[in-house]
Amino acid sequence: MHARNTKKITIYDLAELTGVSASAVSAILNGTWKKRRISAKLAEKVTQIAQEQGYAVNRQASLLRKEKSRVIGMIVPKYDNRYFGSIVEKFEEMARERGLFPIITCTRRNPDLELDAVRTLLSWQVEWVIATGATRADEISKLCTQAGVHTLNLDLPGTLAPSVISDNYDGAKLLTERILINTQKRFGKKIPLTFVGGRRNDHNTRERLRGFRDAHQEAGLVVCAKSIFIDGYSPKHVQETLTAFTPPENGVYGLFVNSTISLEGVVKWLAARGQTGERQPPMGCFDWDPFVPLLGHDIDMVRQDVPAMLEAVFSIIDSGDAKIQCIEIPPTLS
Repeated sequence: MHARNTKKITIYDLAELTGVSASAVSAILNGTWKKRRISAKLAEKVTQIAQEQGYAVNRQASLLRKEKSRVIGMIVPKYDNRYFGSIVEKFEEMARERGLFPIITCTRRNPDLELDAVRTLLSWQVEWVIATGATRADEISKLCTQAGVHTLNLDLPGTLAPSVISDNYDGAKLLTERILINTQKRFGKKIPLTFVGGRRNDHNTRERLRGFRDAHQEAGLVVCAKSIFIDGYSPKHVQETLTAFTPPENGVYGLFVNSTISLEGVVKWLAARGQTGERQPPMGCFDWDPFVPLLGHDIDMVRQDVPAMLEAVFSIIDSGDAKIQCIEIPPTLS
């Protein structure tokens, strides 16, 4: 028996041994061989020879021997609030119950990071990609379709794949009605609220703003355009925007805050104005955190039903039925 050559094997050596191009060998070993329309038989042959030669075959290549990878991917925009944190935790739990291995990555609401993350997940031959709160949901669906992988939108909808989202309109309408009632109790009259936080082109923000406006209209109130601040969620940005804002002579009576992330900026702004404790205006937040009641009086919250949302997600995955639909899960007011 001949001793194995101690020289480090390269892709070019493997190309010579297998009789295929170096680029084809690379595609096979990095898991993108299907996109190159390389046959499974050839991919298996190259992988076997690479292993025999002691080449460090990566995880993607080892998946060639399996009919299914049993890997499922998710992208999330943020980890810094309980909503997305609870989505990640419940997703992992439910995936593992099904014998799936979950891979989760944070894309920071950056469209380019979203697409890069999805390309990487596809190179791992994931069976599904769950795009959570994605800014480019349809582009992600196109990438996945080209690779023959199912995708599903969570939190924010798309038009090219099934979506599971909260009922943002009804949740916002109920929350607005609650804040208006609290405002009237406090000040003895009906007064329009200020809307803070969100992204102008974001479906959820648009629907919440629609519910906010309709609740005002039903109460016989008009929402002033100058009382709507939807230029982002960042606490720092929210605080700076509100600081530059000149409130009406009698101040701000009530606030609808579009996330606990934005709520941090609102609370800092109010503290700088001395509006804390009993001077804090009635508020509502379309988000949930158990510590928020400690911030002061009259803060109502909308809690999105993460377990029900993920039950709907895995119902689609379990059935394999990826027909385009939008499932809305009612949130609860607390």
